[in-house]
Amino acid sequence: MNTKYIISFFFVLALLVSCGRVKEKARETINKSGETVGKTATEFFEGVSEGIDKTLQCELSLSSSLIDKGLKTGKFTIENSEDGRNNQLTVYLIFDRDFKSPVTAKAFDKNGLEVGRAKMDIEGKTDEAGYFDFTFDKRTCIEVKSKIVLE
Repeated sequence: MNTKYIISFFFVLALLVSCGRVKEKARETINKSGETVGKTATEFFEGVSEGIDKTLQCELSLSSSLIDKGLKTGKFTIENSEDGRNNQLTVYLIFDRDFKSPVTAKAFDKNGLEVGRAKMDIEGKTDEAGYFDFTFDKRTCIEVKSKIVLE
């Protein structure tokens, strides 16, 4: 009888240990799978985002007179205004000198045809910088590979 209890004890012990290992392995597998899915999804969405950025890339330039007055550009984005679609230019302007003047943004489609203008008063002190929103008419749509000139 003693042998029967000992065998039963080891059998139950082995079963408990193996169940713990199975649970741990299952948990590790699930965690690894989740991690892989998360990385894959992130890479996919980053790739799509980069693809869109490259495809919709617009060109922004400053007139020589604005450059001479000490104005530079940083990052810019094209967004939807409240009423429009791709009709708002947000541009980061950097002031190398004191600046106070109206600035006109002209948008041209990929064929060089002008599609809109937006004007605003810009003011900044030397070594300052900030974001400025040029909102075009709601019917203006800044398209793929458009060119925008600040004058």
